[in-house]
Amino acid sequence: MTRLRMGMVGGGQGAFIGAVHRIALAMDGECELVAGCFSRDPANTRATAAALGLDPARAWPSFEAMLEGERRLPAGERIEAVSIVTPNHMHVAPAVAFLEAGFDVICDKPLASSLEDGERLAAVVKKTGRHFALTHNYSGYPMVREAREIIADGRIGRVRKVMVEYLQGWLSSDLENSGQKQAAWRTDPAQSGPVGALGDIGTHAFHLLEHVTGAQVESLHALLSTFVPGRRLDDDDMVLLKLGGGASGVLCSSQVCHGRENALTLRVFGTKGALAWSQEHPNDLQLTREDGAVTTLRTATGATSAASRSLARLPPGHPEGYLEGFANIYRAFARRIRGASPEESAFPTVDDGVRGLRFIDACLKSSASASWQSLR
Repeated sequence: MTRLRMGMVGGGQGAFIGAVHRIALAMDGECELVAGCFSRDPANTRATAAALGLDPARAWPSFEAMLEGERRLPAGERIEAVSIVTPNHMHVAPAVAFLEAGFDVICDKPLASSLEDGERLAAVVKKTGRHFALTHNYSGYPMVREAREIIADGRIGRVRKVMVEYLQGWLSSDLENSGQKQAAWRTDPAQSGPVGALGDIGTHAFHLLEHVTGAQVESLHALLSTFVPGRRLDDDDMVLLKLGGGASGVLCSSQVCHGRENALTLRVFGTKGALAWSQEHPNDLQLTREDGAVTTLRTATGATSAASRSLARLPPGHPEGYLEGFANIYRAFARRIRGASPEESAFPTVDDGVRGLRFIDACLKSSASASWQSLR
């Protein structure tokens, strides 16, 4: 299989998530980064390209210049897809431009900074028929796939209760006023959109819940709070959920919990058992049977499904998680473009992104009105 030639928009020096994407796309040798516009600052783009060993001629000063310049290259040299790793407000414009020019797109979450923009992007994906992946990377963890398989097989019965939380503590103070780049853009409505913690980590929790259970949230009641004085966006969120099939749930996302780093946890309780998974201990999935017996399933062992084992790269006992989750999405994206079946190359899509934006929109309306809001 030839490597998928990729360009990147965003992720220049001083960024965090761009470097994560670059590691992930290179991990399996199925993608290759050959061009990029890494920053609005051309000097940053040139420095980033030099550090990555890219051809200086393909360090483009803008995404528009990259689009036009790459289109002029021979078909066997130009990029085939683009990875978008900018702050939220800059996802849609390059995505639409590259899709309409015939390129496939992989984009960081959330999909956009507004539901209207997300729906517009989804319409372009449908119109062009191009491939579009969204990097909800936790869906690429082997034991998340195992949990999804167990529930789909009916092994814990009908889902009754779901509890998901994503707790961090890094924004417990006004870090954004210290010049810290990651804090600055995430707390700026002009770059992050109308929400803070809810968009940054709450959408991960929401996607994980629906991805694993296979059930959709039908309505919700949200309380969005801002605890740090002067902060313009939410830094703590509590959401009550009603799911299809009669299940209920609770979602909490917070960035003001001292001592918490990336504490994403999921607990699912059914009529015949329960599941529990924690992102900070990604190799373990706890399965509780109806009689109370508890089993801990481990990544890459014979006790797990073939679907779960297909996402594991290492022998049992070697932790796999964050980077590998991203890499599994990039691998699936590359293979889909090369013609693999959807079953062999599954990844979150633009529809998952729109779903997350509808969740944000409903939470904003609910919190403002102190009322239940529909998500159907």
